[in-house]
Amino acid sequence: MMFGDIDHRPGGYAKDPHVVWFKNRYLLYYSVPVSKDSTGADRWGIGVAESRDLTTWQKLAEIAPAADYERKGLCAPGALVRDGKVNLFYQTYGNGRNDAICHAVSTDGVHFDRNPTNPIFKPVLSDWSCGRAIDAEVILFKDRYFLYFATRDPAFKIQQLGVAAAPATTNFDRKDWTLLSTDGPILKPELPWEGECIEGASVIQRGNELVMFYAGAYNNWPQQIGVASSKDGLHWERTQTEPFLHNGAPGSWNSSESGHPHIFTAPTGKTYLFYQGNNDKGKTWFLSNQEVKWKKSNPELSN
Repeated sequence: MMFGDIDHRPGGYAKDPHVVWFKNRYLLYYSVPVSKDSTGADRWGIGVAESRDLTTWQKLAEIAPAADYERKGLCAPGALVRDGKVNLFYQTYGNGRNDAICHAVSTDGVHFDRNPTNPIFKPVLSDWSCGRAIDAEVILFKDRYFLYFATRDPAFKIQQLGVAAAPATTNFDRKDWTLLSTDGPILKPELPWEGECIEGASVIQRGNELVMFYAGAYNNWPQQIGVASSKDGLHWERTQTEPFLHNGAPGSWNSSESGHPHIFTAPTGKTYLFYQGNNDKGKTWFLSNQEVKWKKSNPELSN
């Protein structure tokens, strides 16, 4: 698989993949610059594409900034299917410390109604968080929805992960979310290859525990993908010290990075790791996937 949106950048441009199976097709949500602001800077939106085979994708639509709180942009989609609807979680963009998580819902997976309580979540300013929330990932685990997000430290230098939770009966409104990581991040950069950033968490349940695929280091440092696990959704430990998925060799399509993972389980039961990459320090961006095999809760890349 190799996918890049060519509507706005002829060379191809798509970031932050997230896939769901909905109404007998795969839907891919991704970040894409959809317009320019008055200064000429990119204004981000979310693209929607469909596939029948997880390899060939056809673009269906774009979700462009509309509400006042997202007028500077929106991106980094995460989605889940519940009760015959797609629930889309995304972040506002371009607001620095004030960026926050939003929610929208759709009956067809393409046209979305925004949650009237948006933005639904951002942490309070604390000794470990600047109050920002991006890169939402939501999963139901032990009768609660866990919302994983990335935030910066108060100096706005180090990117790290936090988590909030809501009851299983939630409509994902703002009032339902409670910050769980009150004492500090659940995961922060500590290994040399992680640089100053851990972000883009994607979580899957395997047996009685959660497995997280996360992006280490900022874009093109290079960003690479690591793995951690948790038995309660709050306390996490890395399962290896080296990247699970490295950036590519010089000259390959992803030599600048392999980043922002999404772990997806297909109706067949097979799991696939989607990720973004490029070989020109971000002039282009493409999405790809690799099948992941499992030994109990330990993932391995399929050859």
